[in-house]
Amino acid sequence: MAIDTHPTTTGPRPATPDDTRLSGRARLVLFVLCAAQFMVALDFSVLNVALPVLGEDLGLDRSALQWAVTAFALPSGGFLLLFGRIADLYGRKKLFLTGLALFGAASVLATLAWDPASFLTGRALQGLGAAVIVPTGMSLLTTTFPEGPLRDKALGISGTLLSLGFTVGMVLGGVMTDTLGWRSTMGLLAVASVVVLVLAPGLLPESRTAERPRLDVPGAVTVTGGLLALIYALTTAAQRGFGEPDVWGTLVAGLALLAAFVAVESKSPAPLVSLPMLKRRTIAWGNIGGLVTFSMMSTAVFVLTLYLQETLELSSFRTGLVFGVQGIASVLAGSYASKVIGRFGARRTLVGSLLGQGLLGVVLLGVGTGSGALLATAAVSLASMCHLGAIVSYGVVVTSGVPDEEQGLATGLVTTTQQVGITIGIPLLGVLATTGASLFDGVRTVLAVDAAIVIAAALLVALGLGLGRRKA
Repeated sequence: MAIDTHPTTTGPRPATPDDTRLSGRARLVLFVLCAAQFMVALDFSVLNVALPVLGEDLGLDRSALQWAVTAFALPSGGFLLLFGRIADLYGRKKLFLTGLALFGAASVLATLAWDPASFLTGRALQGLGAAVIVPTGMSLLTTTFPEGPLRDKALGISGTLLSLGFTVGMVLGGVMTDTLGWRSTMGLLAVASVVVLVLAPGLLPESRTAERPRLDVPGAVTVTGGLLALIYALTTAAQRGFGEPDVWGTLVAGLALLAAFVAVESKSPAPLVSLPMLKRRTIAWGNIGGLVTFSMMSTAVFVLTLYLQETLELSSFRTGLVFGVQGIASVLAGSYASKVIGRFGARRTLVGSLLGQGLLGVVLLGVGTGSGALLATAAVSLASMCHLGAIVSYGVVVTSGVPDEEQGLATGLVTTTQQVGITIGIPLLGVLATTGASLFDGVRTVLAVDAAIVIAAALLVALGLGLGRRKA
């Protein structure tokens, strides 16, 4: 059931005020869904600054600190497609509320953790809850708000808060750890989940597919196992390099399972992922654009954090301010994203945003060893505006024209792309910043490669979406 349904067209058109006006109830629904997405995004970054203090308090060895992040990343990325499909079949609202309850309980466990095992268990359960919340929340958004200006606006707000959540987490995590201790970061998530859980039941509509085919168990096993192995390999490689046997072993196993998944899906009568859907130009190339913008932006932020703190010797607080400006820029971009899409079309907006992100990456090569904080702040903030435009437009590209009964699958692909993109960028490129002759030279190398990849992706996505042959 959609809210404020309006007729839609396939091409870009100017939006009238009525097209983009949200009713009071629609605003509340959007608030609940976006609050849940923001909460999950916050969880990805709020703990990073607190890791040294956390490790000392719980007796978690320095070499094992990565598991505070990995324990969350594994289930949150590995189970997205599975839960997106289960929500399609058995009810998106029901599963969304279940995910919120699990996330909240896990946050309480992480807050009260008395040893490494209890803390990592809480983090893993948080990740599992996030794997439920993210695809169900996104599919509830796309089935509640009809395709066209209303959905574009809703996706713009959601994308803004997703990007802002990562930035706010970096700043808020440091402040809360210094003033209230690391446990307050987990307690904040517990409180947020309770607030959303109280509001959601009375506001969100239930939605599911009309038919309920059998769940594709072989497909679920192979894709979940493949994603888990791939994410483990890449997150472990970020800490220990690609030379370790367990990294190569799980990487090969992950790729083999994903290949098996494709074979299973081609023969399944009720596939978890419709291979014909993946052949759609908008879904294939839209997700490639999303994968690149997420992976390369997260990498740029990572190496700039190293540059600001270790090369320019800025304090954690001043570094946080740099990314605070970036967050404000993202909010501004989010407020205009739907209007830009309405004016130029989602496809052109995606390609233009990727191109802008890549070119601003080239500008970042102008930073120096004695100065560069101002240039870095301006360039990364403008790049984040382009990144936000890419986030919103690729979500519109991928979900447009998809029937309601397949929205969970389409949004599951969108959110899987987000999680995998956030996960793979730093392991693949970030290691170049820390293994070179100097950190500064390594940072410049990463920024150059990052920019080249984004620009190349912009050109390929433009060709793939057929911008030279048809209207966007």
